[in-house]
Amino acid sequence: MKLYYAPGSCARASHIALREAGAEFDLALVDFTRAEQRSEAYRAINPKGRVPALETDRGLLTETPAILAWIAQSYPDAGLAPLNDPFQFARLQSFNAYLCSTVHVAHAHSRRGERWADDQAAIDEMKRKAPEVMDSCFRLMETDMVTGPWVMGEAYSVADPYLFTITQWLPAHGLTSTSYPTIHALVQRMLERPAVQDAISAEAG
Repeated sequence: MKLYYAPGSCARASHIALREAGAEFDLALVDFTRAEQRSEAYRAINPKGRVPALETDRGLLTETPAILAWIAQSYPDAGLAPLNDPFQFARLQSFNAYLCSTVHVAHAHSRRGERWADDQAAIDEMKRKAPEVMDSCFRLMETDMVTGPWVMGEAYSVADPYLFTITQWLPAHGLTSTSYPTIHALVQRMLERPAVQDAISAEAG
């Protein structure tokens, strides 16, 4: 397998999950500083021009929730999802979908406003509003979605590296995880995990 990633991007969630699963894989850097995600070479691999992208023996997978679910299902012995409980697995998917479709998009409004608007005033307004929206998302997760000590309760799952990864983006909005005690405690536990340490080290080069 090969995971296409950019350091600190949402691909880190898949990177951590692969290490937690004990999977054998290679890392392929997509250098955003050189706009390699928009290059013809990378678009030939992933036409979306985004990371993560995971090459498997059955083809390419994209979108973080899909990759995380695939990892959990492909390595069941790692215990990364409640695979034997359809309702709990759906709850896990619901949480990851929220991170993907709402929280990540709120973050992107501050950095990628040109995806949604051409008018500079509109782009500036999205950037101004983004911290407020991010705070609202995290307060909702803190009070109604993250049960603690992990996202799904007592059991660690692929939702945890995903939340951990997105939480690392809070400082870009002038926010800090300490404002959300349950999530902050989860982040501290994540930082103690060897898979997380190894992933961060590998991405640092």
